[in-house]
Order: sequence, then structure tokens, then C-alpha cells
Amino acid sequence: MVRTDRATIQDVAVLSGLSICTVSRALRKLPNVSDKAQARVAEAASKLGYKASAAASRLAGGSTGSVAIVAPTATSWFFAQSVEAAEEVLGDSGYDTVLISLRNKASVRRQFFGNLENLAQRVDGLLLLNIDATPEEMEALEACGLAVASVGLRNVPWDNVGIDDEHAAWQATQHLLDLGHWDLAVLSSAEPVLTDVPRFRGFRRALDEHHLTVHPDLVVSCDPSIDDGRRAMAELITRGARPTAVFAHCDEAAFGAMTALREYGLSVPKNVSVIGIDDHPMSGFLGLSTVAQPVADQGAFAANLLCERLLNNETPHQPSHHLLDTKLIERKTTRHKR
Repeated sequence: MVRTDRATIQDVAVLSGLSICTVSRALRKLPNVSDKAQARVAEAASKLGYKASAAASRLAGGSTGSVAIVAPTATSWFFAQSVEAAEEVLGDSGYDTVLISLRNKASVRRQFFGNLENLAQRVDGLLLLNIDATPEEMEALEACGLAVASVGLRNVPWDNVGIDDEHAAWQATQHLLDLGHWDLAVLSSAEPVLTDVPRFRGFRRALDEHHLTVHPDLVVSCDPSIDDGRRAMAELITRGARPTAVFAHCDEAAFGAMTALREYGLSVPKNVSVIGIDDHPMSGFLGLSTVAQPVADQGAFAANLLCERLLNNETPHQPSHHLLDTKLIERKTTRHKR
């Protein structure tokens, strides 16, 4: 993680032992925080010299008082959680929010990036959620003059919050290897599947460390959805692939894989172990082993950073990249190979 001289809300969360969302609520004196948590946050903030930004100061300089939150889609649980947490922070800081869904459509995306100058007349800043901008889109963002923060991006010239995707995938794959699985399939987000995306890179690194190779017949590209996870797993099975374990790049793809395995008469984990990444709300209910990431905390943290940027826009600002921790959660869909 790139560190800055100023204390951040993440520093307060680490010192207090609470989530970023709870810390954000406590700093803003919201009623849904216990007295004990409020005291822990106040003590940590005092030790670090951290103060929540004053909402009133945003009114200076002709501010519109609005921020646009931009997501690839509004229907995914990941983006719904991120948006809700970000909206709470922005609303508590006095900002109205405009939600822009790109609807996973190239035409909508082109229209959005082509109209940034007009959007800049209506909002003060942008919070981008997993919007990997092309070089041309980066130029448009920098030219529009809006303050920007993001979740889940890499190598960007503004504040960003995310997780170490490569390490999360390594954790998931290492768990399967530790259980004695050597014939591993992967449902990858990469297209084509052997490109150098972080989660596929983490899968490959774990295999490399055990002197194993990625078998092309056990790799299939997959969108982050239940339906496409089901399709991808069915494709592997109809190819004649017989992995003993499957790593899916997200939990929703893992749910689909479990459905396909059941439809083909294969039991999870008796015949095939399955693991994902996210800790989707349904993962506990379905017993899915996964690598959990703090989804709401990423949205809240990025929104706090954007607020600080908006309220101190004349102060020199060195962009920072913050990585939040992930955690392996072993449930019922993985077991030792027999």
C-alpha cells in the first residue's frame, strides 16, 4: 500500500479494530453506532490526528454539491453494496449523488466518456467503480477537470481503493493445492483467458510455486454471473475435462459452476471442490468456500478520499493507492482429495 503523510479513515479503522463503514458512521456521529464503538473510534482518531472533513466547507467556490458514482452495471450485488456505502458517506458529507450505470454496453460507455464536459457542469466529482479506462478515456477524465477517486483500478492518477486481486486468487488456489488437488480448472474473467489479468496471474503463480502448469483444456473465460458460470462449467465438462477442483474468479461464477456440476450428476465437494472470491451474501447460505473481500468498506473509503479531495482541492495532492485485506473462508464446498 502506498502511504501518505496524512492519516486516513483506513488508519483509524485498523487502530480501532472496526470496519471502515463503522468508522465512517462514528466520525459523523450517526445514531446507528454503539457507544463502545464510538469511543474506540474517537480514541483512534485522536491518536492519529484524523478529523472528518467538514461538510459545510464544500459550499465554497460555486460547488454543485453533487457527485456522480459510475458503475459498469447497477444490478450486480458488488456494485450495489459499493454504491450504498459510498452514498452514505457522500450524503453524510452533504453531497447529493447521481448514479450512472454503463449497463455493460459499449454504446453507453462511449456516450458517457464523450459527454464528460457536460457532466462537469452538473457534478463536482466522479467515483468510478471498477471502470478500467482506456488511454483515450483517461485523457478525457483528466481533461474534464473533475475530482476523481476509484475502486478496483490500477495505475491511475487519483486516489484508488481496492484489494490485491492477484494475492486473493493465490489464496484461493493455494487452498485447493493444500487439499491435495493438482488437476485444477479455472473460470477466468480474462478474454482471451491467458491474458495477464491479476486473478488469473495469482492462479498461475500458485501453480508455478508447486511446479505445475496451467493446462489450456482446464481454462475457460467466464463473465461474473451465475448463468455464465454455469455455461463455463458445462463447457469444461462437455470437453471431457475432469478436474478435481475448480477456482472461479468470483462467487457468482462459482454458484453457476456448482449448478452445472449438479446437473451433470457430480457432487460438490465429493467429486469436485469449488472455491470463489468475494464472500457474496449467498456464499454462507450455500456453504461456498471463498476469499472474502470488504466490498462496502472499499466504497466507503473511496468516497471519503473523494470528499477530502473535493474539500481541499487547492492543496497539492499526491494520489494514493490503498489495498484492503482479504481473508480465506473455508466452508463446505472444498475438501481433501480422496
